[in-house]
Amino acid sequence: MRIEVLLANEFPIVRAGVRALVAGTEDLAVSGEARDSRELVDKVRARDWGLVMLDLTMPGRSGIELIKLIKAERPRLGVLVFSAQREELYALRAIRAGALGFLSLKADAATVLCAMRRAAGGRMFVSAEVTELLASHPGEGLPHDRLTDREYCIFSRIVHGASLSDIADELSLSIKTVSTHKSHILDKMTLAGQVELVRYAIEHRLLDTVHE
Repeated sequence: MRIEVLLANEFPIVRAGVRALVAGTEDLAVSGEARDSRELVDKVRARDWGLVMLDLTMPGRSGIELIKLIKAERPRLGVLVFSAQREELYALRAIRAGALGFLSLKADAATVLCAMRRAAGGRMFVSAEVTELLASHPGEGLPHDRLTDREYCIFSRIVHGASLSDIADELSLSIKTVSTHKSHILDKMTLAGQVELVRYAIEHRLLDTVHE
């Protein structure tokens, strides 16, 4: 019996690559695809799946929020993150939200298939680097680690140049709500304004990745 995979990724080329990869297997099948968060949630609710393979940059809700929502809807459904985001910035947040693993887009074919099978079977898949992060919690106590997942999502968009109105539209929030989150972010990080947020992101190497 094949593991039916719901593949959630905005980009057709990534979806095509994963489909091609599993096409030659006997135990895996991409049986559904989602291009944005709304489509993903609808499909998770509509039927049972063996695995959700999720990018963290889905249009709409943030990837971390989607993991939490999926686990709330279907606690036994395995979620494997497959993303261009840097492991050291997002793996711990994803795993703490309920993901069974974090896989880089740079991973080779054998690693991807191994990770999919492990996550579908309810087992963790983490790289040696993520294992070390889980064991030692490096960076714990840094200002950006104090942010909630929603705040970190907004922080990431701000430092990548998005306006408050753009963020509000993308996340389906009011501008007032986004502004309030920005104030909380500045308070928690003890920074004075947007320029200092960007400077902080540069100093901590938080800009060289696609925002969540």
